[in-house]
Amino acid sequence: MAISISTIVAGAHLVVAVADQMPTFHIARSCKLDTAATASDSVQQSLNNCVDDENRARQQLGGQWSKFSAASKAQCIPLEGIGGDPSYVSLLTCLQMDKWEKDD
Repeated sequence: MAISISTIVAGAHLVVAVADQMPTFHIARSCKLDTAATASDSVQQSLNNCVDDENRARQQLGGQWSKFSAASKAQCIPLEGIGGDPSYVSLLTCLQMDKWEKDD
């Protein structure tokens, strides 16, 4: 089955359009799963720390989102769906690392 050039162009446009908006992750679920995996006496404190970290990363992403390239976003956003619940901390790290690699 041959893929037409117009299909490729339309598909590429969709990736860029999706990457233009910062994704919305459900951090409470992600943090609950992370803290459930820990054998800590202070599960509630671990949960609070996780949520705080995710909220700080989300705020940073919101302020820096337009500074990251569409290519970096298109590369990093899908990676967040692999192996568990997505994380703003992880997404921010991916985008920053990609930007630093390109700046060097």
